[in-house]
Amino acid sequence: MNKVILMGRLTRDPEVRYTQTSNTLVASFSLAVNRRFVRQGEERQADFINIVAWGKLGEFCSKYFKKGQQVGIIGRIQTRTWDDEQGQKHYVTEVVAEEAYFADSKRDGEASSSNFDATFGAMPSSGSGSDFEISSGDDLPF
Repeated sequence: MNKVILMGRLTRDPEVRYTQTSNTLVASFSLAVNRRFVRQGEERQADFINIVAWGKLGEFCSKYFKKGQQVGIIGRIQTRTWDDEQGQKHYVTEVVAEEAYFADSKRDGEASSSNFDATFGAMPSSGSGSDFEISSGDDLPF
């Protein structure tokens, strides 16, 4: 199974390009993902992970994701290689996004002027026919 779940901050605005053969949109960006543990006496470390989003998901990311924003990405790891003009081989490991989420809390005074869902690529919610519902925090078993 090849599944990756990441939460981090965008290090730059998504960069958009189109494939030469099929003119498909591809959005590329990287996430700074904090490591879980901090060694004593050191600052928190982060890994910088390259993300690629294709088609409609890439369009969504390029339109709504901005540098510094915290997002969640679900996807798969992919490796690829290519030779440059000098014949030198290059290797890249990246995450191909399959789902994208906003992970920042809404800032005070920020009004929502658009009607988009806060997620893209996720399964639609089941609506009122859901088998599981929590009415209040007092009902939780833990």
